[in-house]
Amino acid sequence: QVQLVESGGGLVQPGGSLRLSCAASGSILSIYVRGWYRQAPGKQRELVATITSGDRTNYADSVKGRFTISRDNAKNTVDLQMNSLTPEDTAVYYCNARNRFSGMDYWGKGTLVTVSS
Repeated sequence: QVQLVESGGGLVQPGGSLRLSCAASGSILSIYVRGWYRQAPGKQRELVATITSGDRTNYADSVKGRFTISRDNAKNTVDLQMNSLTPEDTAVYYCNARNRFSGMDYWGKGTLVTVSS
């Protein structure tokens, strides 16, 4: 089992920045890829960014050039630096980890990001 805890959400003005962090505990060695997803009101959950154990990254087109995903293996954390935020980025952001053997997904409880003036 893997436990994920997000932090760093909040209210930010358009054009501002926010940094999310996800701490993992449990069967860390079983994780192959970690990432961030988001779900806006009335919409389906969508991929934001992922990073593999080999540091290969992938971003949604809507966040490329604005968001950066990074990992700290010593702390078992994955961060999402979000710049140039727009109201369209408003959503609950979920941390994700995928088991390398079973393909099972683990999820955090989510952290709300609100971009508003």
